[in-house]
Amino acid sequence: MNLRTINLVIAREYTTRVKKKSFLILTFVVPILFAVMCTLPTILMMNTKEKKQVVAVVDNSGIVMPWLVSGEAAEYRDFSGANPDSLKSSLEALGIDVLVQISPLDSAVSVGVQTYSKKPAGVDFSEALRSKVNKAVEDYRIRSYNISGLDKILKDVKADVKVKEFTLGEDGRETVSESGIYMIISMILGMFIYMFIAIFGGMVMGSVIEEKSSRVIEVIVSSVKAIDLMFGKIIGIALVALTQFLLWIILTGVLLFAGNAVFGFGDMVKAASPDQTAQMMQMAAPGMDAGTLDLSAVTAQEPDQMSVIVTTLANIPWGTLLGCFLVFFLLGYLLYASLFAAIGSAVENEADSTQLQLPATIPLVIGFFISFIAMRNPYSGLVWWGSMIPFTSPIVMLSRIPYGVPAWEILLSVALLLVTFLAIAWASAKIYKAGILIFGQKSTWKDLWKWLRQK
Repeated sequence: MNLRTINLVIAREYTTRVKKKSFLILTFVVPILFAVMCTLPTILMMNTKEKKQVVAVVDNSGIVMPWLVSGEAAEYRDFSGANPDSLKSSLEALGIDVLVQISPLDSAVSVGVQTYSKKPAGVDFSEALRSKVNKAVEDYRIRSYNISGLDKILKDVKADVKVKEFTLGEDGRETVSESGIYMIISMILGMFIYMFIAIFGGMVMGSVIEEKSSRVIEVIVSSVKAIDLMFGKIIGIALVALTQFLLWIILTGVLLFAGNAVFGFGDMVKAASPDQTAQMMQMAAPGMDAGTLDLSAVTAQEPDQMSVIVTTLANIPWGTLLGCFLVFFLLGYLLYASLFAAIGSAVENEADSTQLQLPATIPLVIGFFISFIAMRNPYSGLVWWGSMIPFTSPIVMLSRIPYGVPAWEILLSVALLLVTFLAIAWASAKIYKAGILIFGQKSTWKDLWKWLRQK
């Protein structure tokens, strides 16, 4: 290999792609989209006021209506004793959005609920109604036992045990932690590494196919060795990927900082109504009953929860994490880019590459799915092997690192990945050298094997 020639190819690939409009558009559009995705749900939640629905209630049970208290989302009107069929035919004339019909109490001391409306009432309305009816039935059942203070007894026996997590450092120091933070970081890293390898590895294959289909390759290889061209192309696109990645980080950080200054989350929470705040808390903790949230308690616990998050983030080895991200991204990219370059050299258009590309892509997809297991159980056997096998380790190991991985495991994974890359690069170079000048035939895996065995 001629390093001077490779440097020239790298410079050509890098400058050509960085100057493209598509590069500039993606560089600026992706951070904007990411920042919008992070801030838009909060902004919409805080500034969108729901239309109040007028709800007619025909309560045949006699126990539910007192629990249906009007609020910002719904105004409940008592139509008990009215004919439900006549109400159904005159909803618009009466200015009613939803008709709720509640059956009499049955032998199981329960009720049936039916709703009727011209348009779907919505999931939030249905969940709120279900919660209120359940409370009404539960209260009636408690009172039916005629035990003095039974409702208080039931409230007293309910437990709300909170688990505090601590991690022990090598010096024995205890620090508070939060597993959810590790899971989020693990998920982001796994998705990023998968996305970058897939996108920029595919970019290498597309570049090779483009040059081959246009016959430009015949002119290039007359002055540049095929192996120098392949490695120059792979490294050049890797530098483009790193440039774009760093720009995305910087621009996203700037946009999020600016967005927080303009739309401060704390100010929006203060301005939010109790119903909106309860809804946000329910979204953050699925399964929690928004109607029973003690907002004052939430506010009182907020500093503690925030300190847990800050402490957890501070305990994450960011230097090791960033270094490992760069190492595993580069080696993982080089491994798959070598495979994609060999596949691109064997075909003349992208349609013909599908058959050859699929077996090379499957391990990458498997690694992506294993990373989801790593988010919840980073110490399982499947996850451990996934972080060691070179074709899946770039994604899976990055998903494990936030939870803490021994240095020897990281070094072993890197060593295996490096050795595999060198072997794949050698094989891909032989296939690339033979396949890049073959035109007019649809290559198969048998042809690639034949080219690999050529001396």
